[in-house]
Amino acid sequence: MLHAVSPDAAAPPGPAPALLRGDDGRARCSWSLSAPEYVAYHDHEWGRPVLDDDGIYERLCLEGFQSGLSWLTILRKREAFRAAFAGFRIEDVAAFGADDVERLLGDAGIVRNRQKIEAAIGNARAALAVIEERGSLASLFWEFRPEARGPASGAAPGSMADIPAETPESRALARQLKCLGFRFVGPTTAYAHMQATGIVNDHLEGCCVRDEVEREQVAAAKALA
Repeated sequence: MLHAVSPDAAAPPGPAPALLRGDDGRARCSWSLSAPEYVAYHDHEWGRPVLDDDGIYERLCLEGFQSGLSWLTILRKREAFRAAFAGFRIEDVAAFGADDVERLLGDAGIVRNRQKIEAAIGNARAALAVIEERGSLASLFWEFRPEARGPASGAAPGSMADIPAETPESRALARQLKCLGFRFVGPTTAYAHMQATGIVNDHLEGCCVRDEVEREQVAAAKALA
């Protein structure tokens, strides 16, 4: 399942349509029309390549906080998360201490889970170590981009059922991150992160933004090569 963007409402009986048309007449992945916040997220962010380290770290944190919750909940709290976590600037969050943990546990605008909060801070420190060693956190994540997932390969998913919860690449990424000291990043979370940051393109065949996202993804991979 595509846990990061699954609609919250129960699905009607029978197979759900792969694509739906919005008020503008454009065909989109059907999940994107299940809540107003999803439309902009689907069109302008989900699957678009993220190449900056703070952006990679932010999505990693948000995916970790999303575990066990709906993605819509996280989207609605996103600005509060950004305010609480210093805009997800890696160097700043890596310097958080015990007082910051208590501050965050008292912040009603975010998900107040001690383990997830401490993991986000620990992951900033792990990210900082990666950057100091290799110069880029984003390049580490993009090393796990699968090959030949574009429309020409026939790999474009035709329905939500074609989208996996995890892949060999996400399992390998999760193992690597664990070895580097990251927490709350299992294979499913790693794959949701890959989807969110454009490392994979899981917009469905016929989606109005799929081909555009694919071109951006290929260009991003070349830029990092």
